[in-house]
Amino acid sequence: MTDVRYDRLPTRLGELLVTDHGWGLSGLYFPDHRRGPQVEPSWLVDPEPFRILADLLDTYLRGEPVRFEVPLDLRGTDLQVEVWTALRRIPVGTTVSYGELAATVGRPGAARAVAAAVARNPVSIVVPCHRVIGANGTLTGYAGGIDRKRTLLTMERALPDP
Repeated sequence: MTDVRYDRLPTRLGELLVTDHGWGLSGLYFPDHRRGPQVEPSWLVDPEPFRILADLLDTYLRGEPVRFEVPLDLRGTDLQVEVWTALRRIPVGTTVSYGELAATVGRPGAARAVAAAVARNPVSIVVPCHRVIGANGTLTGYAGGIDRKRTLLTMERALPDP
């Protein structure tokens, strides 16, 4: 079994839990993340795999442009991985609806299935599920909380400043 390495990164959005199952970034979770993992006693604290990510997050959260070019280890169903891959192609400063995302992955009419895949995204921010909104423009569910979603979208200039 591959050891899980993890670290906690302090940010202005709270302390982020980051995980690596041996093949790349496998998780990025907010402190109150829905469906976030509990750190297991067998996990190893190791900041080394996350140094580049920490620098990129710091730059991003200062509002500067950044490309999260870090190895990812995305584990899920075929649909989930397909949706998570499509999420990475949504440009900064834009949003899409669940229906639009469903059409992008070749599944028009499957907005609910796509929404379920978005909800299971294990790598917040890097896989930018915060850029998906309701068909009517409302900010809908986000595992890190609607306030964080609003903060991220405002910072990216996808929403006007409050």
